[in-house]
Amino acid sequence: MPSPKKVKKLNRAQAEAIFERFHQIEPEPKGELDYINAYTLLVAVVLSAQATDAGVNKATKRLFELAPSPAAMVALGVEQITDLIKTIGLYRGKAKNVFTLSQMLIDLHGGEVPDDREALEALPGVGRKTANVVLNIWFKQPTIAVDTHLFRVGNRTGLAPGKTPLAVEQALEKQIPERFMLHAHHWLILHGRYICKARKPECWRCPISEWCLFEPKSPLPRAA
Repeated sequence: MPSPKKVKKLNRAQAEAIFERFHQIEPEPKGELDYINAYTLLVAVVLSAQATDAGVNKATKRLFELAPSPAAMVALGVEQITDLIKTIGLYRGKAKNVFTLSQMLIDLHGGEVPDDREALEALPGVGRKTANVVLNIWFKQPTIAVDTHLFRVGNRTGLAPGKTPLAVEQALEKQIPERFMLHAHHWLILHGRYICKARKPECWRCPISEWCLFEPKSPLPRAA
């Protein structure tokens, strides 16, 4: 991720107003990856690196029908896993990671997905972001998974400026009121994906534009 330009930071009251607005619009935001259980969620998030959720869902439909557990995935073998996910970017390396992490879950965790970040990060293909997504969605822990969308939104709006994903994550943890922490990750990723887009944010329809420090705001396109 490129280092952002230094921007002013919103105060805690402004941050609270933003999340209050997100809550009013969508009280229970959901992720867009399809999964059956904690294990398939973990696999889906691993496969989603540098890939779209829609593309991952298309590839995992059959994969999860055949292998909804670590044991079933190991039984498939690397070659068949590779063939099933070949429409996803970096599929060869991801197939090996999915096979190996499945075997490690069997060997080290009795086939269960651990609810601990350190244990998750010890699995191949699982970094801090992936671990935080699993902990948040499945284990209902108030974690913040900073991907390119959250990194952009945190810096662009002034909500949580930071030069690295970890810095943005730590800044968000200080800015977000406790009652909004569980859903904050989803609100921010969906906002970055559909409104605060990378090339041209759609400021004219942004629900938090009154607090956002991004300037100049993008106007309503003439064609609209």
